[in-house]
Amino acid sequence: MPQHREYEPRHREERAVRSGERRAGRAQRSRRPSTGRTASFVVLYVAGVIGASILLACIGWILAGDLLALNKEEKSVTITISSEDSFGDVTDRLKEEGLIEYKWLFRLFAAVTGGDDEVTMGTYTLNTDMDYRALLNGMSANSATKATVSVTIPEGMTTQQIFALLEEKGVASVEDLEQEAAEHDYAFDFLQDIPLGEVNRLEGFLYPDTYEFYTPHSPLYAINRMLVRFDELYDEDLRQKVADSGYTLREILTIASLIERETDGSDQTDIASVIYNRLNNPQAETAGYLNIDATLVYINGGREPTADDRNIDSPYNTYLYKGLPPGPIANPGMESITAALNPADTDYFYYALGDDGTHSFFQTYDQLQNFLASQERYQ
Repeated sequence: MPQHREYEPRHREERAVRSGERRAGRAQRSRRPSTGRTASFVVLYVAGVIGASILLACIGWILAGDLLALNKEEKSVTITISSEDSFGDVTDRLKEEGLIEYKWLFRLFAAVTGGDDEVTMGTYTLNTDMDYRALLNGMSANSATKATVSVTIPEGMTTQQIFALLEEKGVASVEDLEQEAAEHDYAFDFLQDIPLGEVNRLEGFLYPDTYEFYTPHSPLYAINRMLVRFDELYDEDLRQKVADSGYTLREILTIASLIERETDGSDQTDIASVIYNRLNNPQAETAGYLNIDATLVYINGGREPTADDRNIDSPYNTYLYKGLPPGPIANPGMESITAALNPADTDYFYYALGDDGTHSFFQTYDQLQNFLASQERYQ
C-alpha cells in the first residue's frame, strides 16, 4: 500500500510537467501569427504615410507653381476692370485668361495679404510671369501696367462736350461724369457759392488742357484733375485782378466764355470791349442786350442758330434777357480769361464775321448793316 501511494504522486507530477510543456508550446505557437500581423501593419502604415507625403508634396508643388507663376506658357493679356466688377469677377477673368489656375487659392492669398482691397478699376497689361503678388500689385492704383490715354480738351468746349470726349477716349461714361459734376461737393473755394444739383454748375471751371487719364478713370477724380488745373492757374495775381474788376469770378468766366465762343482767334480784347460797352453803356439800339449767337448755340443743342432760336425762352438767351447769362456757356482758356479782365478801350457796340473769316467791328448799327450788305455770306 505505501508503495502504491508513493507512485501516484510521482505519476501526477510527471503528467503536470508534460501538460505544462504542451500549454507552453501552444502559447508560443499562438504568439507567432500576432507578431506577423503587427509587422505587416507597420509596413502598411509607413507606406501610407510616405505615399500621403508624396501626394501632398505633389499637390503643394502644383499649388506653389500657380502661386509663384512657375512653368507657365508665356502669355500677355489686357484686362479692364470697371467700377461694377467685384473681386470675384476679376478672379474669374484671370482664370479665363490663363493667368491663374486655382481661383480659390488666389482669393485666399488675396484675402490673407489684403491684396483684394488694393485692386481698382482700370485697364492693365498682365502676363503669366507674374505671381499672385505681382498680379495684385499690377491691378492696383499705382500699377505701372495701368493703361493711360492722353486727352486734349480744346478751349471753348462745353461741359457736355468734354464729358462726351472723355467717354469716347474710354475715361468714364457721360452718365457717371454728369452725376459727379452735379452731386459732388468739390473742395475749392471758387465753387462754394454754386449750389449742387445741376450738371452745368462746373461750366467754365473745367480748364482746357492736355491730361493723362487712366482707362477707365474714376469720374470724380477725372473732373477733379481739371478743377485742380484751374486752381493752379487761379493764383494770387489773378484773384486780385478779379477782385479789382468789380465782377465775381463766375461773371468773369461767363464773359470769357462768350469771348471764347465768339472769337476768330485774334480779337479777344475787342470782343471783350463790345460786351462791356453793351453792359455798361447801353445805347438805345442795344438797350442792354448782348445779342450773342453763341448763347443760342448753348441752348439749342449745338447747331447753327436760326432766327427762330432767338425766341427760345431761356435765361441764357441774350436776345430775350438783358445782361449776362446766369453762368458760363463754355470752358474758356487763359487768353480769353485775360481778355475778360483787360478789354480793349473802344467805342465798338457791334461786330460781324466777314467772308475772310475775321471779325469787323463797328460803332453803330448802320455801319454794321452796310458791312453785312457787302458780304456774300449774308446774301
